[in-house]
Amino acid sequence: MNDVTLKLKPARRERLADVLYGQILEQIASGQMAEGAKLPSEAHICRDFQVSRPVVREALMRLQADGLVVSRQGIGTFVKSRPSDKLTSLAASAEIAIYLRAFEPRLALETECAGLAAMRRTKAQLNQIGEALAALEGAFARGETGWEEDFAFHHAVAEAAGNELFPRLLEELRDILSGSMRMALGLTRQGSDDRRRRVLEEHRKIYSAISGQNRDLARLYMRYHLTESRARITGSHGDL
Repeated sequence: MNDVTLKLKPARRERLADVLYGQILEQIASGQMAEGAKLPSEAHICRDFQVSRPVVREALMRLQADGLVVSRQGIGTFVKSRPSDKLTSLAASAEIAIYLRAFEPRLALETECAGLAAMRRTKAQLNQIGEALAALEGAFARGETGWEEDFAFHHAVAEAAGNELFPRLLEELRDILSGSMRMALGLTRQGSDDRRRRVLEEHRKIYSAISGQNRDLARLYMRYHLTESRARITGSHGDL
């Protein structure tokens, strides 16, 4: 494991932790910081980035939560995994932190939506989910990113949950969710055929569980899908 020197540019904007997160992420994704490399100390990052220690700790905490670095008590923080070098071409580096944070409320909200949809969906609502799934399959077949079709699928599940606040909440988050979906599906489009197949299969399982009115399976498959989506972005399980 080799120590590395971070090349940081002082920031002058809000959400400094996101900017710092993005700059470190860029250097991991580009290969400037290899897996196993040790990051500089918090004090060094504070000095180079010209921010307070809480900002540095927040950025490192988010990087660790996303599976990109690992902290070893008394030793330091090390690069754990390297995301695709294409990641920063799909979103601004500081925005990536925001898009990844979006998965936390999505897990809470959409997991419950899927379970309720399995219990409450009408035939018309199930057809709407199925049509959105077919549209996503078509977008993939045409070589498109399919983020709009993906949003339509998740929105249809929220509508089928039988509470008008669920789709309204997704609409409130639409800008962030669309950016997150563009990023995730952009990587999927550039990835392997097997990766695209698995993404579609995850959606099909959600649809099947809702169709079969199996609440537990619907919740399980939605949670699995969102967890895998996040992991595909960060490269935390080596998916191509």
